[in-house]
Amino acid sequence: MSAKVAVVTGSNKGIGLAIVQALCKQFQGEVYLTARDVGRGQTAVQSLASEGLKANFHQLDIDDLNSIKTAAAYFKEKYGGVDILVNNAGIAFKMADPAPFSTQAEVTLKTNYFATRDMLTHFLPLIKPGGRVVNVSSFVSVMSLKKCSPALQQRFRSEDITEEELSGLMQRFVDEAKKDQHKQGGWPDTAYGVSKVGLTTLSMILARRLSKERPNDGILLNACCPGWVRTDMAGPKATKSPEEGAITPVYLALLPPGATEPHGKFVSDKEVQTW
Repeated sequence: MSAKVAVVTGSNKGIGLAIVQALCKQFQGEVYLTARDVGRGQTAVQSLASEGLKANFHQLDIDDLNSIKTAAAYFKEKYGGVDILVNNAGIAFKMADPAPFSTQAEVTLKTNYFATRDMLTHFLPLIKPGGRVVNVSSFVSVMSLKKCSPALQQRFRSEDITEEELSGLMQRFVDEAKKDQHKQGGWPDTAYGVSKVGLTTLSMILARRLSKERPNDGILLNACCPGWVRTDMAGPKATKSPEEGAITPVYLALLPPGATEPHGKFVSDKEVQTW
C-alpha cells in the first residue's frame, strides 16, 4: 500500500497555506504544498517545519499545462494516485486595478476557470477510491449567478449542462467582455464572479460524472466558499483569518470514510448552500 497523499494548489501563502497547515495536523498521510515559484514554495515548507509540521513540496503552476502533466505523472508514479485534491489556486484583480475589463476577464477566467478545469482533467482520473476533491470557489459565485440573465441562470443551475457547454459559455463571456458587450450578453460586471460561477458549476458537473462513471468508489467532490479572508487577495479589512478560511475546505477534504454527502454541492461554513 502506498502512503495516502493530499495535494493543495496555490498553497505557498494565504488560505492555501492554512489548508496545508491544517492537513499536516489532521491528515494521516503525506501533504504536498505546491506553488508555481519554487523558492516561495520551499520557503513556505520551511516555515511549516519551524512549527514542527512536515509538508512536501512540488512545483505546480496551474496556468502551465506541462506543469500540471508533470505533477500528475509524479503523483501517479510515486503514490499510485491522489487521495485529497484541493484546488485553491486562483487570482483576483484589485478593485483599483487600472487593467481594462477585457484584460481582467481574460486573465481571471484563464486561471480560475480554464486552468482549474485543466487540473481536474488530469487529476480526477488519479483520485483514489474514497478520495476527496475540494474546489475553492467563493460566495461571490452565488451573488454573481443571481446577476446573470434568467437564461444563463437556468443553464448554470441545470442538471444536464455539460463541461463542453459550460466552457463555451465561459469563453463567450471573455469574448463579449473584449467587445464590451458582456452586459448585453446577460453577464454581470465581475470577471472574478463569473469565473467562480464557472468553477462552482463545473464542480457540480464533475460530481455527477463521478457518480455515473465511478459509482462504487465513494469519491466526494464539492465546491466551497472559505469566507472573506485576510489575504493578499482580499486585503486587511476581511473578517476571517486564513486559518478560519481553511476550516470549510479542510472539513470537505477530511469527510470521513464511507460518507456519501455532501457531493456536488456548494458549501459555506460547513453548510450546503442553495445554488
